Amino acid sequence: MQDFNLHAPRGANKRKRIIGRGQGSGRGTTAGKGNKGQQSRSGGKTYLGFEGGQMPLYRRLAHRGFSNYPFKKIYQTVNLFDIEKRFEDGAVVSVAALKAAGLVKSKLPVKILGDGDLTKKINCEIEALSASAREKIVKAGGVVKSASDSSDNEK
Repeated sequence: MQDFNLHAPRGANKRKRIIGRGQGSGRGTTAGKGNKGQQSRSGGKTYLGFEGGQMPLYRRLAHRGFSNYPFKKIYQTVNLFDIEKRFEDGAVVSVAALKAAGLVKSKLPVKILGDGDLTKKINCEIEALSASAREKIVKAGGVVKSASDSSDNEK
């Protein structure tokens, strides 16, 4: 055997099965689709959940109640240990500052979570904060100014 004589192992390359080409081919007449009926016809497909004309299960069951799923608010999360690493003492933490620091990428609203310890004083101007994050920022001597604070004051 020579190095340049390469070929696939026996049985690796299978020939495409050609159907519906006369009785002599062995796959003629019904072409592997059985006898009569919807599935044997061309274009004889049904939709998902079709039950042969019987009222489908998804239409028989009652659909009641309300789901908040389409209206839920999704946040990008940033933890306090990331802010501790990337920001100096007295820095203003806003969405623009987080983008500049590489902590936030998309246009989704931002929420700061309280994972990690904070030793620096920071001025936080973010839409949403967890209770533990708010507590840690205030404890470190920082100022928290969020959108929820201003809406509380207007009421």
